[in-house]
Amino acid sequence: MPVGRLFRLLFFPTITGFIFNAMLNLADGIFVGHGVGSDGLAAINIVAPIFLISTGIGLMFGIGASVRCSILLARGERSKACSEMTQAFMVSAVIASSVILLCAIFPDTVLDIFGCSERLRPYASDYLFYLLPGCLLLMVQCVGMMLIRLDGSPRYAMMCNIIPATANIILDWLFVFPFGWGIAGAAAATSIGTSTGGLMVIIYFIRFSGSLRFSHAGKPHRILRNAALQMTLGVSAFLGEIAIAVMMLTGNYVFLSYLGEDGVAAFSVCCYLLPMVFMINNAVAQSAQPIISFNYGRRNPDRVRRALAISAGVGLAAGLLATAGLKYAARPIVAMFLDSGGSASAYSLAAAGVPTFGFCAPAFGLNLAFIGFFQSIEQAWRATTYTLLRGIIFPVPAFVLLPLLLGPDGIWLAIPVAEFLTLAVISADLVVNHRKLFEIPPQNDEKSIKRAEKSDGSFAI
Repeated sequence: MPVGRLFRLLFFPTITGFIFNAMLNLADGIFVGHGVGSDGLAAINIVAPIFLISTGIGLMFGIGASVRCSILLARGERSKACSEMTQAFMVSAVIASSVILLCAIFPDTVLDIFGCSERLRPYASDYLFYLLPGCLLLMVQCVGMMLIRLDGSPRYAMMCNIIPATANIILDWLFVFPFGWGIAGAAAATSIGTSTGGLMVIIYFIRFSGSLRFSHAGKPHRILRNAALQMTLGVSAFLGEIAIAVMMLTGNYVFLSYLGEDGVAAFSVCCYLLPMVFMINNAVAQSAQPIISFNYGRRNPDRVRRALAISAGVGLAAGLLATAGLKYAARPIVAMFLDSGGSASAYSLAAAGVPTFGFCAPAFGLNLAFIGFFQSIEQAWRATTYTLLRGIIFPVPAFVLLPLLLGPDGIWLAIPVAEFLTLAVISADLVVNHRKLFEIPPQNDEKSIKRAEKSDGSFAI
């Protein structure tokens, strides 16, 4: 079918699910901000990198396996696709479990690394303790959603976000207010919500999947080889989450130095809003990914170009809308998280800084669209390089230098500056190497194309 129509069929269920997933994060901030206070909100910002690391591992293997399976299915090699999917779940589970175990054994060290002050430590310790149990199934959820969409069930993937997010919101309110469990209750609600999503993924591939099913993973050397390839293809997604974590860590240190705990609480509002912007633009990129990867494997460069153009256009439009919303509705948005009475200082700082921070959104949307394109055509080194530029190489110096040049107000400009610098570099690359990027690899021979044409038509995307 036409690429535009196909993109819409994938995009609307995907963005609905992603928005609900972002609401899972927002619920914690809203209920903790009003039920515990600004210190509780700041404490969640300290612990949030653990959540992002688990998500990053899941996205790395989910995107890597989705790209590989898309191309294998385009060549008619369904058994190999099933095997690689199984390997993705196995290896990601081992890695995520190791990270969670280390955090459980050395919680104080983890909080020290994340820049936790003594005033925030009691809140952060409680939140970390109850958050860890749900992180493994959160990773399973992130891997599975990519593959469920590829399997032809974008609505089920959407429900894997909607149901956990709804459960989390209800439990957040119940645990924080009627039960009075405070920040520990918010963390428990998040763990239960993410665990629900992970279990839904497992049930799908056991009972309801179409062509992608759990299968024999193969010999150890084959598992390691394919896992390494998946990690290479998806590492930019992992680094995207790590970049947000690094941004949060650096921002926490800088805001704490210049503005104290109230500054960290104000910054945490932006850290809750950024995943919402990220989820929307990530939905754009991930909706285009199976179209680009499949047609790249099927040797249809015109459809690849069309999918990229749609992805970039929608990403830019979403970014402009986000900027306008954060500029003109800053105070009511901040009021969702912070009480202008009890947290007056944090509220004032956030209300003044959010509009400036929001200028990053248009470049943010375009960067994610282009990075998703590079992932989809197996240009892993480009995707990784640009993720590092926008997440670490540009923002860390910006956080350090801009406050020295412009005072505390300069901290809010660090992320916009980093995103626009990255967009300039990507744009130059696309202009110089446009023809080379759309060359179709010679290994996709006519025999594999004909074999794919005989396969299940559900994959003819």
